[in-house]
Amino acid sequence: MIRRSLLPEAVEFYVGQVATKETALQKQLRKITEKLPNAGMQLGPDQSAFLAWLAELIGARRTLEIGTFTGFSALSVAMALPKGGKLVACDINDEWAAIGKRFWKEAGVEDKIDLRIGPALDTLQKLAREFGKNSFDLAFIDADKTAYALYYEACFDLVRVNGVIVLDNMFRSGRVINKRAKEDEATQAIRELNLKIRDDDRVSAVLLSLGDGMTVVRKR
Repeated sequence: MIRRSLLPEAVEFYVGQVATKETALQKQLRKITEKLPNAGMQLGPDQSAFLAWLAELIGARRTLEIGTFTGFSALSVAMALPKGGKLVACDINDEWAAIGKRFWKEAGVEDKIDLRIGPALDTLQKLAREFGKNSFDLAFIDADKTAYALYYEACFDLVRVNGVIVLDNMFRSGRVINKRAKEDEATQAIRELNLKIRDDDRVSAVLLSLGDGMTVVRKR
């Protein structure tokens, strides 16, 4: 299993193998993705399980995902949505998403996932016109880090009051705390967004040490 958190390796292994329940299709898709050169972009099984649990907890019916990759997290969340629920999955790469489509179909959730290929900010603008503000229950952001602040604001408008926004990679493998290291644009963007969310009176939020750091934001 690819390391995705700052936990001790044995603890991460325990969480992924023992404390997280996966279907055979979820395991298969995760294993296929782990063979790709950019496999580190995939969520861990504990993170996908958390997203699915959160969708159930808030009674989500319409959800949004920015950064779908091979569709592992989309599969997990779509399986948790009720009949008639919908997940709008945004990605720039159709080749990656095509890997997950077969698994979506086999799991019987293909009709719940609306895959939209193209620049995410363009898609988010179209969704605002199509559905209007406050029209989504849950949004998950896991795409290019330098645009996270823009995605956050767009999702804030799209998510309803008491809806939730989840952001991944908020630790940047620990680089957010290492100011002596050579600065990179993505790390600086995440560091600034962490502070922005902390001071954002429009929301309540918590930063979890799950995976590479997941921030969970509730819109007030």
